Amino acid sequence: MLYKKISELTQEDMEQIMLREVEFFKVMDDVSVIINEVKKEGDDALKKFTKEFDGADIVNIEVEDIEIENAYEEVEPELIEALENAAANIAAYHGSQVEAGLSLTEVEPGLTLGYKVTPIASVGVYVPGGTAAYPSTALMTIIPAKVAGVMEVIACTPPNKDGKINPLTLVAADMAGADRIFKVGGAQAIAAMAFGTETIPSVDKIVGPGSVYVTAAKMLVRNTVEIDFPAGPSEVVVLADESQEAGWIAADMIAQVEHDPKATAILITTSSQLAKEVKKELEIQSKILPRRDIIEKSLEHAAILIANHLDESIVTSNKLAPEHLEIMVADPLSVLEKIQHAGSISVGKYAPAAAGDYASGTNHVLPTGGYARMVSALNVDHFIKKSCVQIINEFGLKNLKDTIVKLAEVEGFQGHVASIEKRFR
Repeated sequence: MLYKKISELTQEDMEQIMLREVEFFKVMDDVSVIINEVKKEGDDALKKFTKEFDGADIVNIEVEDIEIENAYEEVEPELIEALENAAANIAAYHGSQVEAGLSLTEVEPGLTLGYKVTPIASVGVYVPGGTAAYPSTALMTIIPAKVAGVMEVIACTPPNKDGKINPLTLVAADMAGADRIFKVGGAQAIAAMAFGTETIPSVDKIVGPGSVYVTAAKMLVRNTVEIDFPAGPSEVVVLADESQEAGWIAADMIAQVEHDPKATAILITTSSQLAKEVKKELEIQSKILPRRDIIEKSLEHAAILIANHLDESIVTSNKLAPEHLEIMVADPLSVLEKIQHAGSISVGKYAPAAAGDYASGTNHVLPTGGYARMVSALNVDHFIKKSCVQIINEFGLKNLKDTIVKLAEVEGFQGHVASIEKRFR
């Protein structure tokens, strides 16, 4: 673990802290083979790869209604209620992002401009699975698409060795509004949603997190379909001052690094005493959790950075552009105003990133590896498109005529000139 004052960080230190790229390029060749085989062989390739990678023999690629009904019977009522509560908050939050279908403004007499919002027609979501269950990801990916008005939302998730999808994931996907669900994972699922097979339809956009193979596949098919963004191991930066509880901060850091040995957790604090206490808490708490091996491996490349003042903390955080940012200071709202780059921002000591990961309503599909500098968290805008609209009457076009003609002539486009002038002869 790196433990230093920010003022003493070397260029090598900063490069190591910021070395969080998604290493999908290392598996590109292998993934290309999978994609090409799915394009050629369709369902047969999907069944072959599901056997090879998931150890499952599947007869029916698509989940049947009876399987969904059985899943509801298998899941405890308390868990169904928890999913419903989370789904309600996710729907409410994303519902607040929906824009009117048509927005128009008269910018000058005879000239009205605006845009028309239209949902993407079809979307494929990827939900990780197999030996684990991630029902929260089903909610986070499917609900925003449905709230945006996407007509067809399909979901792909890998089965277990018995060829079944975890009932929790099935219930969550159904509850979120998935129109069709398929028992396929990995790069082969991305290829199927991009190019289509006998069973799985091609879609216009693919979203959702996954393994390095899933990410590589998304990058390779992006000339055919749109994708959200490449997602890598989880990240959290905590900005804290002396007013905060070390145990809470350590718990929040561990919550993110328990995902993956390559996950990143960084504390930036103005208090050297708090830094020492958090370091000690990390050592204590990491020893008592089930994922101890993953946590301890990840904490090897964690960092505790001591700032001379709060502004130095903020500048450093903005350089890192983390996936998750927690602001745990006496006046968190004043800090929020100065944050420029972060995927999800948790404000105040009672807003841990884990709340947004599951049930507060904000999305947990977030840009990593510094992509938060230019990419937004998954939201309704990922599932819509905006068409420019111009409404011009004769008076408005007459006012624009000379400007259009001069610009078209200087660029050498006489057809454009004629298109305007013919209307005034």
